[in-house]
This record gives sequence, structure tokens and C-alpha cells, in this order.
Amino acid sequence: MNEQETQPKATPVVNDLESRAHIQLLVLIVAISLGIYLCYRMILPFLPALVWALTLAILFTPFHRWLESKLKRANLAAAVSVLVVGLIVAVPATFLGQRLIVESARGADIVKTKVETGEWRRAIEAQPRLAPLAGWIEQQVDLPGAVKSIATWLTTTAGSIVKGSLIQVIGFCLTFYLLFYFQRDRHAALRSLRFLSPLSEAEMDRLFGRVEDTVYATVYGTLAVSAVQGLLGGLMFWWLGLSAPLLWGMVMAVLAVVPVFGAFIIWVPAACFLALEGSWGKALILTLWGGVIVGGIDNLLLPILVGNRLKLHTILAFLSVIGGLMVFGPSGLILGPIVLTITTVLLEFWRHRAVDPSIGEMPS
Repeated sequence: MNEQETQPKATPVVNDLESRAHIQLLVLIVAISLGIYLCYRMILPFLPALVWALTLAILFTPFHRWLESKLKRANLAAAVSVLVVGLIVAVPATFLGQRLIVESARGADIVKTKVETGEWRRAIEAQPRLAPLAGWIEQQVDLPGAVKSIATWLTTTAGSIVKGSLIQVIGFCLTFYLLFYFQRDRHAALRSLRFLSPLSEAEMDRLFGRVEDTVYATVYGTLAVSAVQGLLGGLMFWWLGLSAPLLWGMVMAVLAVVPVFGAFIIWVPAACFLALEGSWGKALILTLWGGVIVGGIDNLLLPILVGNRLKLHTILAFLSVIGGLMVFGPSGLILGPIVLTITTVLLEFWRHRAVDPSIGEMPS
């Protein structure tokens, strides 16, 4: 009789413990979510430095492994690696930045002078078929005012870059400071990620591999090819005697990053300008160089540099780059494709487990 009386009383106790466990789990989830959000807010100002440090760490991992095998000391190998990477990245960037500021101001003054003196109008009027175009442009656009505004903007921007150089130096230093620890402690960091992740060992290996492929494909397939296109375009501008070749080369490189645009946005008007001046030979050379060499170099370099490492469709790659730039700024060029890649891989894992829940590992 006593046993029958005590059994019904045990059920409310069990239910109470289960309810308390559910409440504790809910509180833990809320606390973790809040902590992740606060960590994101704290990391946000340092996100560009983190992204570029991680990118450099991935790109220079083979070199760092070779250093570790030779030096046998993790701290020394990381320090030498950071020094070499800094020389490769920082020195050219500093030189190009200074030259870009000078050429921006000089190029703006040249264009402003050509507009104010009416040289552009005389060049158009020299072509009988294009003479009405000069009057139409003056009716539709306040060209002197527009050029003056652009020149003022370029001058102001150059001044702000000089004033903001201290912030840029801090960002550079922070990037290489983080790079040191990414290189030295990468094994411990990867072990921590594996420990915290709910994914299996094989799934984590595949995820890391896809992220590494995305970084390589984005840097070498997008940045490197765009830089080569800008270099080739700038060299032709310099050889033809056009003003500010470094500036326009940099602009062509930036435009080449965006798949919808391209370097042709710069060299086509330049070729037209040369034709209006009567330099038909130079215009033809620039057109052939831009259309065949600058425009076609990506078809040659992409298979060599990237191969089949970028496993995203062209549309998805385009959206990830543009969306990343809009959401994260310049670092979104790398972060956008990485976020999309991680999301795609996780969806693949989820679909695989939904089809066969008994399988805990996804084959590579």
C-alpha cells in the first residue's frame, strides 16, 4: 500500500526537474546568444584587421610551415613570417598610396584646365560629324561645374587620406599583430574550433578546406587578376603619354573586381579622347590592347591561378562580393564569399543528415 501511494508522488517531482532543466537550457541559450551578439559588437571595429590577417595567414601558411621546419621555434618563425609578409604588402602599398595621391591631384588639375580653356570643345568641333555633340553636352551638363566639383572632391579625398594615415597605420599594425598569433597559434585555434563545433571531424576538415579554397580563389582569382588588368592598362596609359597612368591603372583594377563593370569603362573613353585629338594610331593601339590583352587576360590567368577551387556559381560569387562590400566594407570582398561558402557547406551537411540521420559524418 505504501509503495502504491509513493509512486504517483514521484511523477510531479520528475516533471518539476524536467521543467527546471528546460528553463535552465533556455536561459543558457539566451545568455550564449547575448554573449555572441556582444562579442560581435566588440569585434566589429576590428573586423577589417581580423579578416585581412586571417586572409594573409591562409595565403602564407605554406611559407610559414617551411619557416617552422627550418627555425624550429614557433615565436621566431611567426615573427620572421610577419616581417616578410609586411615587406611584401606594406612597402608597395605605401608607395602606391603616395603616388596615387599625387597623381589624383595632378590629373584633376589637367582635366580642369582642359575644360576651363575649352580644349575639349575644340577637339570635338574639329570633327564635323561630332560638332553638334559639343553644343548638346553644354546644354545637358554643366561640364565646368561638374569637373570643378570632381577636382575639389579628389583634392579633399586626398587630404582626408593624408589626415587618416594614422588610423591606417594603426589598422596595418593591428593586422600584422593578429597575423603573428594566427601563424603561431593556428594549431591551438583549430583544435578549439573543432572542440566547440557540433560537426564531426570529417565535416570540419571539409569546411576548413572549402574556406581555404574560397580565400585562395577570391584573392588570386579576383584581386590578382584585377591587379594585373590595372597594371597592363596603366602601363599602356604611360606608354601612350596619357596623364595619371597610375591613378587610372588603379581605377581600372578596382572596376575589374566587379564582374558587371570592368577596365573598359576607363580605356574606352580614353581611346575616344585620343581619336578626337586626332591621334588615331594611339586610339587604335589602346583599343586593341584594352580589348584583347586587358579584357582577355582573365581567361588566361583564372584557370592557372584558381582552377576549380572556387565552387560557387558565377551569380552567387558576384552577389557575395557585392553584398559583402555593401555590408562589411572593403573587407567584405573576402568576408562575403567566406560567409556564403560556410553557409552553403552547412546546408549540405544539414541536407545529408536529414536524408540519413544515422550518418554522423559527411564524406569528403
